[in-house]
Amino acid sequence: MTRITLKADLELGVVPTHICFVGGLVPDDQGRLPRGSDGRLLSVAELDHLKRTAPVDITAAQVPQFPGVSDQDTQDLFGGIQDLGIRPHMIMMIAGGNPMDPADEDTVCEMLVSGLTAAQKLGVAHVSSTSIEEWMKPGARTLTGDEFEAAVQQNVRLHTRAVREADALNGCIRAWHIEFLRGVEFQTFTDVGKAWQIVRRANEQLGTPFFRVLVDAAHCGDSGLSMEENARIIEEIAAADGFSMFHASAKTTRGCLSTDDGWVGNLLTVCAGTGKLETVFVELFHHQDPALEGLRQADPRHGIDTTDGRTYSEAVCDGLADVARRINNLVARGILPAG
Repeated sequence: MTRITLKADLELGVVPTHICFVGGLVPDDQGRLPRGSDGRLLSVAELDHLKRTAPVDITAAQVPQFPGVSDQDTQDLFGGIQDLGIRPHMIMMIAGGNPMDPADEDTVCEMLVSGLTAAQKLGVAHVSSTSIEEWMKPGARTLTGDEFEAAVQQNVRLHTRAVREADALNGCIRAWHIEFLRGVEFQTFTDVGKAWQIVRRANEQLGTPFFRVLVDAAHCGDSGLSMEENARIIEEIAAADGFSMFHASAKTTRGCLSTDDGWVGNLLTVCAGTGKLETVFVELFHHQDPALEGLRQADPRHGIDTTDGRTYSEAVCDGLADVARRINNLVARGILPAG
């Protein structure tokens, strides 16, 4: 494949979820991350492979950080990514607590503070999380009215508390990116406007735009808001310095970007036009990942094999090529400045 030189001053990278959470990214009961027969972390090995085979330079990678992972494996993960010449971003993973429930505030806050503390020790500048609602919570229902307002307030209280307890404003972390998820995965914070209500108020309390909304094309496409509605809200968020990161990921299937029905291209152009876009990640999920079995049962469209005869690594490389071409043509059209 012809090499592509990125013409904009953006970070372009991957979220290596395509190697599967189970067997690829999730630690075992001893807190050890999956490794190959050569002893190398599978996530680092895959990023090395992608860097060598992708048609465009990979400059960033967003990887999950689970509570309880051994310090050595954490060092090997983030140090290994840096050794590849790639900037690591951290996804802070939480489990076992409801961020919207005051009774769980201490439990969830402890996990978030642990992630923020680890990020500062590792020199990570950008962290993210889906920590505004429990993932795939059985029996969860959509909160509206006063209940929704209470959930927003509790999330603001929780997340600003974590920032203060970790002293995150005085370290290396530049921004904390909050990601909303689509219905089925979440029930309440399922669109960009609802996530913005938390981020906007949290930033008001902190007095600085430390929190940002992570704009994921897949979740925007599955949110029920139109492209025009998403665009309007993204522009509002960007005007308040509440956005800088974009996930190029296909709605529903979460597979090859050819299945996204235009959402990646449309929203990437919107994000570029705000002048606030800094980082773009290509994100595909493996259609047979055991960790996502519940999601496949809830929505069988998620389990479709979209590789069309390719390996997942090859599908990710195709996604990187597609996104890089889009970015370069946004430069050519004057929507993005040349780097």
